[in-house]
Amino acid sequence: MDEKDKPSADEAALSARLHHLEDRLSETRKDRNLRTGQSDGRDGNASAKASAMARGFRLSSELIAGVLVGAAIGWGFDRLLSTSPWGLIVLFLLGFAAGVINVMRTAGVADKPADRQ
Repeated sequence: MDEKDKPSADEAALSARLHHLEDRLSETRKDRNLRTGQSDGRDGNASAKASAMARGFRLSSELIAGVLVGAAIGWGFDRLLSTSPWGLIVLFLLGFAAGVINVMRTAGVADKPADRQ
């Protein structure tokens, strides 16, 4: 080998320090994964996706419940009072509005009502 092909002492020392740092980083990552109980980053991502899906189901069920309850009460009023279809229409729209307000409160978009004293 030529003297040009041989790494200088500074380059060799830098390379050794980089390898040592790489070993320490891999040890730290292994320790952190053992402490959190995760084998890799995919588990955390899966739980985040599951949490987002659960939140989506909750928000959609809030809206659907409001609409269905309003429609059911309106249908009941129409049957009792023979006001068909006005009770169903009015209470269906009120149920929709209540569902939207509940979704906004749950999502944190709208403020929750203040406690009355």
